[in-house]
Amino acid sequence: MTVTSPSVTARAAGILSRPVTINGLTVPNRIAMAPMTRMFSPGGVPGEDVVSYYARRAAAGVGLIVTEGTYVGHESAGQSDRVPRFHGEEQLAGWAKVAEAVHAAGGTIVPQLWHIGMVREQGQAPYPQAPAVGPSGVRTDGTEGTGRAMTQADIDAVIGAFAQAAADAERIGFDGVELHGAHGYLVDQFLWSGTNRRTDAYGGDPVARARFAAEIVAAVRDAVSPEFPVVFRYSQWKQDAYDARLAETPQELEAILAPLAEAGVDAFHASTRRYWLPEFADSDLNLAGWTKKLTGRPSITVGSVGLDGEFLKAFQGQGAELGSIDNLLDRMERDEFDLVAVGRALLHDPNWAAKVLAGRFDELTPYEGSALKTLS
Repeated sequence: MTVTSPSVTARAAGILSRPVTINGLTVPNRIAMAPMTRMFSPGGVPGEDVVSYYARRAAAGVGLIVTEGTYVGHESAGQSDRVPRFHGEEQLAGWAKVAEAVHAAGGTIVPQLWHIGMVREQGQAPYPQAPAVGPSGVRTDGTEGTGRAMTQADIDAVIGAFAQAAADAERIGFDGVELHGAHGYLVDQFLWSGTNRRTDAYGGDPVARARFAAEIVAAVRDAVSPEFPVVFRYSQWKQDAYDARLAETPQELEAILAPLAEAGVDAFHASTRRYWLPEFADSDLNLAGWTKKLTGRPSITVGSVGLDGEFLKAFQGQGAELGSIDNLLDRMERDEFDLVAVGRALLHDPNWAAKVLAGRFDELTPYEGSALKTLS
């Protein structure tokens, strides 16, 4: 795949450097950093190395930082003591330093709030006695594992944990929040019929399966000020079910997204593995494009931006060659979506955004799996 063309250099700065507004937040350009789990926060506390990691990318031109997934304050939310938490005095003090540093560098930042649900195995840190919980006690592969179906009390507790984390995010200086509803984790487990087999108000048709997510959004919306942005990330695919789909048609997708928009989502982050692929037949629109069309909300696209190769192989230590962004610029020029989230390319090169905005494409380098081992 060709890395650049004359049109890319001529158009990149003009298209990507435009500011964009999400509720009360103005993002200085159209480049976002995608959330990527790094596991460099012992005890769930982001340290000075994490502060510098995010600040470097903001200083190099990333308009919106979406942090790695952070566990909300529910005992079953996570599975590692090295993944940051968004609860606890020491943890939140660390995050406040991250937000301050990103602002000082000229960027904006939202934490991604996360509960992994049935992905968890009992016995894992940070709370080894806590069980895995999910809508039906079923994993994405159909097995039960060591978890159980959530009671109403469980549901209420998790909703409260998301709301508290969002309130804390606003209090310590973040610019908004992103709710993780993608990739087969807890919120997505409710959205997807493959893991949601409930027969109560939280299961059944797409609207019912969206109820848990909508209640989280509504609780978060009530916990923060009206102008504080709430972003919702979702996906069709799951970590171990790449062909899974929430919706087979635009109508089915609208049935899921409409309640979320009504509950208070200000922007949607539509996660795909390759952003350039059309989502439904008879249209070139990708998932973010359909999301914006169906909801009227700003949308963020993501998926192998600037690279050519299977992104999941990155987590096996494999690299990826540079890819063209011509198609990306074409889509942004016609306002198919509003921001583009960049993952591996920014992981490997903190200055990726500055180089692209300046048309310095000859300075870009291929992604190498070794980038996962450091907070460069």
